[in-house]
Amino acid sequence: MKQDYIYLLFTNTGTLLTKAISLYTKAEYNHVSLALDLELNEIYSFGRKHLRNPFWGEFVKENTEEELFQKADCSIYAYAISSKQNKKLQETLAFFKQRKDNYHYNVIGLFGVMFNKPIPRSNAYFCSQFVAYLLMEAGMVSFDKPPELITPQDIQQLPGLISIYQGKLQGAV
Repeated sequence: MKQDYIYLLFTNTGTLLTKAISLYTKAEYNHVSLALDLELNEIYSFGRKHLRNPFWGEFVKENTEEELFQKADCSIYAYAISSKQNKKLQETLAFFKQRKDNYHYNVIGLFGVMFNKPIPRSNAYFCSQFVAYLLMEAGMVSFDKPPELITPQDIQQLPGLISIYQGKLQGAV
């Protein structure tokens, strides 16, 4: 029987916002995306709508060819999932895609992470909150804290992740 996988892409783009977040987290990677294929053709997250404005974000289908990712460092992990989990994940992603314009970036939620106080907001996510939500909705994982407090580092610590690649993102694809 064929095994299904998703891929978790952790990146450090070196932008001013990434550097500021890194000062707080001390983490190597402060952005996480979910990819449906190892070729990284279908990558989803919450991120910038425009390159020059890190605070105007939304649900995005990321493109590794974009300027933002040209010099990014990354780590890619595979995560085995069942057919049932894959189906639920696809349904949840389809829901977001169909309602893309209803969602925005949860900048305020980042402060909740800093103070360890979840700030629930309707139709607003930051990257790790969104990926955690997807994984939870599909029944793949559970966390000991709400999605509003999940960081990329929490996701990177999930049991069962298989390290695929670490280095420059442009070298991965």
